Amino acid sequence: MLRAIILIIAIGAGGLAGWLVLSSRSREAAVAPAAPIVKTTVEILVASGDLVQGQPLEEKSMRWQSWPKDSLSAEFINREVKPDALTSFTGALVRSHFVAGEPIREEKIARGAAGMLAAMLPPGKRAVAIRVSAESTAGGFILPNDRVDVIQNVSSSDEGRPVHTSRTLLRNVRVLAVDQKADETKGQLVVVGKTATLELSPGDAEIISSAQAAGTLSLALRSIADLDENPLAARESSVNVRVFRGGKSEDVKVRSEGTIIQ
Repeated sequence: MLRAIILIIAIGAGGLAGWLVLSSRSREAAVAPAAPIVKTTVEILVASGDLVQGQPLEEKSMRWQSWPKDSLSAEFINREVKPDALTSFTGALVRSHFVAGEPIREEKIARGAAGMLAAMLPPGKRAVAIRVSAESTAGGFILPNDRVDVIQNVSSSDEGRPVHTSRTLLRNVRVLAVDQKADETKGQLVVVGKTATLELSPGDAEIISSAQAAGTLSLALRSIADLDENPLAARESSVNVRVFRGGKSEDVKVRSEGTIIQ
């Protein structure tokens, strides 16, 4: 009887020991680290440093950089597709700024015999130069790539009294250049010139040309917070304001409202 009890205890102890070993191995297998996932990469063309508008590309201003294949955009320049991109893009002009490490995209560069200003123009746009002065360009603080409103000022007479009319012709217009200076990264905070070149549609270019022949034009600098507003053209609504200057009164007709250009 005693031998039977000892045998049963021994068998139970052995089974308990085996169960403990198996359970510990199961826990180790459950917490074992998963094998690292290897991401496939490709090489794309990026800017070696900051590239400013109008700058010609050189081989040293571009480089190949590894990029995750699952986040590859069709607009990026892939080395597998264009292995000679470093040499083929040499000499192209930068249409808009690049920061260091930014992928090079063909829509932001221009290749061919076109000049810098023509390369900066989007399709369907025109570059129109207007006469300006420090007083008509917000004291000379208007720089390339700023957005402005174009105001026409016309002086006439009504029964011998001088009448000055002002109206807003266009709103939210991009400034391409001031006296052909299109680089705003040289540390020069103020550019005062005799001409300002604006980016306009063909219809807007006709409006500006006609308005400049009939009077003088001024540029009103817009806040950066208002850049999403649609371009506007003036309509024939006005208010009369009487201005007293030097002991004399003058009637000033102001027209500043507009309708959206479709």
